[in-house]
Amino acid sequence: MTNPPKFVGTGLEELKVPGQAYLRDALTSCTDPLKAIENFQLENGILLPSLRPMLPLLDLHGVRRLDFHTSVLEELRDKLVAEINKLGAKEGRERDKIFDKLLKESFPVVRVRALRPIVMCILRNTPHIDDKYLRVLVRDRELYQDTDTEVKRQIWRDNQSLFGDEVSPLLSQYIREKEHILFDHMNLNNLFFTPSPKVRRQGEVVQKLANMIGNNVKLYDMVLQFLRTLFLRTRNVHYCTLRAELLMALHDLEVQDIISVDPCHKFTWCLDACIREKNVDIKRSRELQGFLDNIKRGQEQVLGDLSMTLCDPYAINFLATSAIKILQHLINNEGLPRENTILILLLRMLALGLSAWVMIDSQEFKEPKLDSQVVTKFLPALMSLMVDDQVRHLTARLPPDERESAITTIEHSGPAPDAVEAYIQESTVASILAMYYTLHTARQKDRVGILRVLAILACCKDDRAYEDPFLHSLIALLIPMAEEFTAEDFCTGLFDEFLFARLTRDNVTRHMLKLLWYIHPKLPAARLQTLLKALQPTTQHHENVHKLYENLQTRIGLAIQETQAASEAMEIDYDSPLKSVPTPKPHYL
Repeated sequence: MTNPPKFVGTGLEELKVPGQAYLRDALTSCTDPLKAIENFQLENGILLPSLRPMLPLLDLHGVRRLDFHTSVLEELRDKLVAEINKLGAKEGRERDKIFDKLLKESFPVVRVRALRPIVMCILRNTPHIDDKYLRVLVRDRELYQDTDTEVKRQIWRDNQSLFGDEVSPLLSQYIREKEHILFDHMNLNNLFFTPSPKVRRQGEVVQKLANMIGNNVKLYDMVLQFLRTLFLRTRNVHYCTLRAELLMALHDLEVQDIISVDPCHKFTWCLDACIREKNVDIKRSRELQGFLDNIKRGQEQVLGDLSMTLCDPYAINFLATSAIKILQHLINNEGLPRENTILILLLRMLALGLSAWVMIDSQEFKEPKLDSQVVTKFLPALMSLMVDDQVRHLTARLPPDERESAITTIEHSGPAPDAVEAYIQESTVASILAMYYTLHTARQKDRVGILRVLAILACCKDDRAYEDPFLHSLIALLIPMAEEFTAEDFCTGLFDEFLFARLTRDNVTRHMLKLLWYIHPKLPAARLQTLLKALQPTTQHHENVHKLYENLQTRIGLAIQETQAASEAMEIDYDSPLKSVPTPKPHYL
């Protein structure tokens, strides 16, 4: 390994250009410093005979020689940078030789701020920079900060820890942005699942990461390894989202060097198209199934990355929502779940996505087998629950007399079938489907349907029903149903039977506080006091929880004052007939 070049001072002396050291020696070794300065200016000024007679004219106009020389330097620098970029647009060995020579002759002055843009431009256009230059850039913090991303890629390629330092703040920012959307209590229009895949990957962090990676496969692999490691360490599914969004951002940029070698590219691209179109047709389903079926022996590790892609909350949301739509279609057409190939594929992908963490943690890359009883027993039971809700909904729309005659011996408002409750305790796939049917009933504003499912939702395997994307969606759908909170049975079903079951989880408290922010005026006073007492944050809660709780108390206090003021105003009878009678004058006037 060659030693790094030793550049001292400004580096001008290395190029045999008089610099600081030369001027210092000239001033300290002479008897007439002013004469020495004048000689230095004559020797090192702009050597144009036609220019010298003009310099006194500039002096008369008050233009300092420094300002003049600086403006000339900037003009020449800009022209030189433009020429270097023009040369950089060409290709071939001759170009590379020219840049190697330019870099060798110019790099010593990289610490001269005025000349640094030229050196950086040469570095940016040099496809393979010698390590001796890269080491100088890494060791000098100022130089490293001024280095272009194209050059930093060559530094990062062999310096994973430095690359990690650059990437880490972006990953943290990405997680904060996702959590802000999930917990934002002020903007009900900024829902988590609203943006399209195309919009999401235009986000700042994804675009910055794509720019940092460029077409460097090694850097891309490093980022994927960071995401896998962080997903394992934190179980935070947003890292799975970023894995998919980053790949599709590079797809948009047509970075063939990367997308051609990522074995997940075609699968992720096909899934992305389905999410964008909100539909899985026969053609797409065959493509997706083909990817899963054709993983070759020895390439099973690809399943780890595929499972991360399917563990992305946006993918889970799409798969589960599509499955519920298919079940509705089967009910309307009297079909059986096991006969619908697209439904079976969706459940298969759900199972793979929900097993992502376990698969990567155990390093056993084997697709989990979909429990056949989920298809043959759970889905029919769920469909019977859905039919009950449909019948009740249709019956409610009939005139009262016909409604009475339409009542059958079937109970359409009773508890959910035992099979539904049993399977959501054992299967994460069943849990997800039950959760998304809950969202379906909430969209229909079906209070009875909501209460029937909420009664068993706390039983979901691995506490799936208390994950942020689901709670965020559920709370957003319940807020417009504020009138329902005046009824005790609705409060009991939502709060006592469901949310209170996992109130020790910090995120459940935050979602409940968001709900109270909007529906508190409709809650009975005793229920509101119970909720506020239960939600009072402890020292273990995040600072944001304390702040939101205090703001909520203030909001409720102001609402109570307004209600009392309105009540007092109503006590004055403005419609009294005596109001029109004029006030009599006192008798003593």
